[in-house]
This record gives sequence, structure tokens and C-alpha cells, in this order.
Amino acid sequence: MGIGRTGQILLADIGGTNARFALSQRYGDQTGPIDYVKVADFPTVREAIADVLSRRSGGDPPRRAVLAVAGPVTNNRCVMTNSPWVIDGNELQPVLGFDSVHVLNDFEVVAWSLPALQPADLIPLGGQDGLPGEPLLVVGPGTGFGVSCLVERHGARLAVVTEAGHATLPAENEREERVIACLRRRLGHVSIERGALSGSGLQSLYEALAEVDGAQVPQRDAAAITKAALDGSCAHSRGTLEMFCATLGSVAGNLAVTFGARGGVYIAGGIVPRFPEFLAASAFRARFEAKGRFQDYLRNIPTRLVTRPDASFLGLKMFADHNPD
Repeated sequence: MGIGRTGQILLADIGGTNARFALSQRYGDQTGPIDYVKVADFPTVREAIADVLSRRSGGDPPRRAVLAVAGPVTNNRCVMTNSPWVIDGNELQPVLGFDSVHVLNDFEVVAWSLPALQPADLIPLGGQDGLPGEPLLVVGPGTGFGVSCLVERHGARLAVVTEAGHATLPAENEREERVIACLRRRLGHVSIERGALSGSGLQSLYEALAEVDGAQVPQRDAAAITKAALDGSCAHSRGTLEMFCATLGSVAGNLAVTFGARGGVYIAGGIVPRFPEFLAASAFRARFEAKGRFQDYLRNIPTRLVTRPDASFLGLKMFADHNPD
């Protein structure tokens, strides 16, 4: 068995502003300390990786790399949206001396982490225990709206990467229809992501609700809306966050029946972990189950909030272990 199968593996979580790197052994559960790198400090990802390895490999250079990137991946390559880096696994492999380099979408990596998450990593949000071996779905409002589904068949696992955030935002009642009509005048097509379930979507929802209600409200970004909703200083912000949670429930339920995600539905992303109690007390779960004749089907599916901050590294390790090249 060669060093590529027994030596260290480079794991990375690369965003538009920051990148995180760690080394892990092929066998064993432990991942080493995480190196934080500012993307702006290096002109290319190759130079960033070379710098990390020069300080961290300890004489045993990794022979494999698994990189999570915040952007679409095609043919093992990602052109980053918010940074000048181009992450091309096929180019990095020879110049850095790796046996293999896998480039994965960041939400694909979160999906890979799901089977390894422990109760301490999660906050339950209703439902039963989930069925073993059935698809696991993760959705995540953040900068955008990520969706991925982990499917296991005959011992093989596949994370399905989607662009579900760009599907059309649904309305469940007349008030939401009026809000979406307002958003349509502003945006044209009202997607799940731009209309509600992202940072910019929460701000769009706040502004559209004010127009529908004829309310004069101060301009706020997503962080300010959330703060004002949670501290009770703005009833309009609270109503916006309530609609956000209800919409998240409807969309998550739609995706659960679409993928047959009877193993469970997980909520991740950068927004919702900031207000777990608010989400649990909201209409999220009721709207998740509100699917008419399929209400019993949804009632059995557990929903859980992912609170583990390094879930991406857990997913990178799970992928590496399941795909030994």
C-alpha cells in the first residue's frame, strides 16, 4: 500500500475572503489544527497551499488533497466568484506533487458530513428518528441558499449537488403572494435565494413587507434585521424573521418530498444558527409538514439544526475516507 493511501491528506475549506487548511491521516478520526489564510494575501491557491505545507507537513508531505470551494465546480475546477483564485484540481496535482486532488462544492461537503454528526452537533427541530439508509438532505441560508442531498445505495455514497436556491420562491398564503408580487416588480424572477432565504434575501423580504404594509422602516441589512427582531426593538424586523422561518419550513418540506429525504433534513448555513430558539418557536416545523395528503410522510422526517462549526472538515474527511482513490 503506497504513501498516497497511508500518509497525510490536505483538507481545505476555501471561501471568497478566507481559506482554512488542515492535515489529516488516511486512517484515524483526528484532523490536525486548522490554518486560517486570507485569500487576499496570496495571488493563487497554489501559493497558499505551498505556504501552509512549508509550515505544517512535518517532513511527511500529503499525497492527496480534498478542497471545498464556495462556488460551482465543473470538471474538478472552480472559478471563485468573490476572489481571483481559480481552483483547478488537475493543475494543482502535478505542480504540488499530489497523487490526487478533489475539488468539491462547499455544500456537497456539508452533505458528506451528515452521517458523522453527533447529537452534540445538532439541535432537534421536530420529527422522528429518520430511516437508516435513506437520503439525507441539507439546506442552508447564508450568502446564498445551498442545497445538497447525500444518497447511499449498496454501500456507495453520492452527494447530489443542486442549484435549488434558484428555483422559484413559493407562496403559502395571500400575504406571501402579495410580498412575492412586490418582489417580482423589483427582481423579475423571484428565486428562493434572492427573494427570502439568504442574507440579501432577508433584506429583500424586509423591504417588500414594508411596502405591502405601507410601513416606514429604517434601512437595515440582514444582520441588523436579525438583531432588531431578536432584541424586540422592531416589530417589522420580527415579522420579517418570522416569515423567513416559515418560508424556510415550506421550502425544506418541498425539497424533502422532492428527494425522498426520509433519513432527515438538516439546516446549515451562516444565518439560522444565530437564532435557534426563535426558529424552534416559529412556524418552521408546521410549514415543513403542511403538505396536504403527505403530512404524515413529512411528520416522520426529522429536522435538525447543524451547530458544529467545523462540519466542513468532517465532511472533507468523510469524502476522503469513502473515496480512497
